[in-house]
Amino acid sequence: MHTYTICVSNQKGGVGKTTTAVNLAAGLALEGAETILIDMDPQANATSGLGINPGEQRRGTYHALIGMGEIDDLRIPAPQIEGLSVVPANQDLFGAEVELVEAIAREYRLKEALDRSNYRPKFAIIDCPPSLGLLTVNALTCANATLIPLQCEYYALEGLSQLTRTVQLIQRRLNPQLQVEGILLTMFDTRNNLSHQVAAEARAHFGSTVFDVVIPRNVRLSESPSFGKSIYEYDRTSRGARAYRDLAKTIIARHASQAPMQSGAMQ
Repeated sequence: MHTYTICVSNQKGGVGKTTTAVNLAAGLALEGAETILIDMDPQANATSGLGINPGEQRRGTYHALIGMGEIDDLRIPAPQIEGLSVVPANQDLFGAEVELVEAIAREYRLKEALDRSNYRPKFAIIDCPPSLGLLTVNALTCANATLIPLQCEYYALEGLSQLTRTVQLIQRRLNPQLQVEGILLTMFDTRNNLSHQVAAEARAHFGSTVFDVVIPRNVRLSESPSFGKSIYEYDRTSRGARAYRDLAKTIIARHASQAPMQSGAMQ
């Protein structure tokens, strides 16, 4: 069995990237698809958002990147969600980009760690930092696809051009099989004309690459990380929970009948 790896990336902060990574991973697991969430962000918000204290984790993604730990040993079960495990981040990850600058095959460190793993869940979700540095490059290099959250606010589309260029560069030089899983509209406010305008422009520019599922602006989604819970544990009846569950179902259905590509799979 291969693992299909999705990197959640956007160099802009505050677009719902970590919220998407956490709740997509949790949603996939709740739908019966065994999933691993890899926290590549030194801020460790995906780790804490699932009720895991980053300060108490002595080992995590950093150790996988520098070759001092294996994914099989570094992953820990996510509290309250069966079928979901987490490779946590902590502040050690801040030093990874500096330490890897002169490392051989520095862009492939996460891919190599995943390739060595004997653990083969259905999906791997990678939460990236809000930058296009070496940590994000590592994630894109090992992924089958990238999922791009797009905030429904002014200037949102302008930020996509730099990310698109980076994805194309990764495709040409490091990971020719990298695809765009989709663009996910986030923080959509039905009462706001701008949200509708951004959504219309995104669909006009990117067509079917934009998911039909739209993530609403939802107070419960904003509150859940402070309680260390995914939206499903915090308020499973909220609009945010229903939207992310629909996203998980969409991705499972999309990949149910097709074998994932070799690149980024844990073999």
